[in-house]
Amino acid sequence: MKHTIIMAGIVLASLFTSCQEDYLDTPAQSTLDESVIFSSASLAKGAVDGIKLSFGETNSYRGRFLPYYGLNTDLEWNNSSTTAGDTADLQNYGVTASNTVMNTVDNAWAMMFQGIERANICVRGLRKYGNPQPGSELGYLLGESLTLRAIYYADLVKAWGDVPYRFEPMNNQTIYVAKVSRDLIYKQLLQDLAEAETLVPWPNETTATSNVERINKAFVKGFRARLAMAASGYQQYPDGIHRSTDPELSVANMYRLALNECRDVISSGKARLEPSFETFWRNYNKEVLTAGGESLWEIPFAAGRGRMLFSFAVRHTSVDQFQANGANKGGIAGPLPFVFYDYDLKDTRRDVTCVPYKYGTAVNNIAKQELGSLNTWYFGKYRYEWMTRYVTSTNDDGVNKIYMRYAEVLLIAAEAANELEGVSAAAPYLKEIRNRAFAPADRAQKVDAYVNAITTKQEMFNKIVDENQYEFTGEMERKQSLIRWNLLKANLDVAKVKMKELQGRTGRYADVPNTLYYKYDATDATKLIIYGLNRGENVNPGADYTAWTWVALDDAKINSLYKAGSNPDNRQFWPIWQVFIDANNGLLKNDYGY
Repeated sequence: MKHTIIMAGIVLASLFTSCQEDYLDTPAQSTLDESVIFSSASLAKGAVDGIKLSFGETNSYRGRFLPYYGLNTDLEWNNSSTTAGDTADLQNYGVTASNTVMNTVDNAWAMMFQGIERANICVRGLRKYGNPQPGSELGYLLGESLTLRAIYYADLVKAWGDVPYRFEPMNNQTIYVAKVSRDLIYKQLLQDLAEAETLVPWPNETTATSNVERINKAFVKGFRARLAMAASGYQQYPDGIHRSTDPELSVANMYRLALNECRDVISSGKARLEPSFETFWRNYNKEVLTAGGESLWEIPFAAGRGRMLFSFAVRHTSVDQFQANGANKGGIAGPLPFVFYDYDLKDTRRDVTCVPYKYGTAVNNIAKQELGSLNTWYFGKYRYEWMTRYVTSTNDDGVNKIYMRYAEVLLIAAEAANELEGVSAAAPYLKEIRNRAFAPADRAQKVDAYVNAITTKQEMFNKIVDENQYEFTGEMERKQSLIRWNLLKANLDVAKVKMKELQGRTGRYADVPNTLYYKYDATDATKLIIYGLNRGENVNPGADYTAWTWVALDDAKINSLYKAGSNPDNRQFWPIWQVFIDANNGLLKNDYGY
């Protein structure tokens, strides 16, 4: 599949070039091309694969959107962040429209609209020339096109709020358009996905849906549920922070839609949690693409494209036995230092998610794990050392981005069921998530007793917010959730308080040790054995251990979570970059005080 997408760009170059260059002229040549391409399943597939090319462009998802959007939250931050500089400003709620990292004609905003334009051409061509019926290959390709367009649009709205409405290929009347309310866009996306789910099969029902790089019904339904929750959630509008005032996007309507979609996926049996949290993430790094498990859909990157590990893996100081990606790869971001201590000691997700070491400089190409400071943790979900492929590209790693997994379907179901039907309706979904997180011997207390003790809707909601933390730290989904829960600044402020307590070993973190003790594994001299990470481990465990004073958190680092003088609630979205404001004939503008 990774090579297919590259070939799609070659096959479709003339189509997309002619459509983009000729939209001021007569449509005859473009229309002729479309009649040939979209009446043939094999040619149409190439066109639809071409929609995905925009994910991997240099300054698109690969190099700008995925590395920067989603930080900083109450769980995740940039490990080298300060409060100064344009890169830091993208994450600390201090960004401006002239940001030098983003204010270019080829950045993520432009590439998302490029992907949308390609999808629009495919949707138009398939409807006009393909007779796209349910059960047909051309019908599947229409469903895939609608869904890919919805992905680009969902991320535009997530990052920028109100944006231009483009659901038809551009022509000479629509070169320049103004923004519209995101409510209109959400309603169109929900409508499109309702159609798409009638056209695409469940995972593994066809060859096309046998891998997670192609769209399937479980993903479409789960994604539609996610968008319904976002559309009805709190968010910053030009006139303030509130839920949508559109009756169609009410909590009652959207939560019911989301719950129904999630229950369809759950009852289908076509997706599932992997039995082990660690095994799931090992398989992700091994690039296991088989559909029907936990990963519902992944942004597909070619082997020499994409920067998920390049950006977020446990850091490797130099080329070593695990990677030839280069020096200081991985580790640009990590969990906030207290996150490790917020997990239950017996929660198997903790040590997969939060890693306190990096790989040091290699000697004879062999690197060892080395402890760092309390300031700097790494996301253990992304690890070169778990890959089966040895990355040799010096600029990319080729590992896909998991866009949605089944665990989110369960937690959306829990949240929607709690709101509409009460605690008892939400409980089974929360139990299923926690059941995977704890060993069988611990489940009576950590799953059944824990969930059964919840008696009110507010308590259940709070536990669902917590469970999203334990499940999704490091996946950069938290920011949108905090926004729709109206908890963005409130939780960031709590995070700052938690870090101050951890810094001084007071309050919630009074029993966190100041000193770690380590030695290397006798059977693998590259691996650390660490004592002192857990609460209360304050005594040297033996003469064969070496003491390591854990460098404390500093105030400047704590305060870098968001910029002094900024209010994250008033900076929920990035501004439209100035280059696009200037080039849009006076029709685009920024709101939110930018």
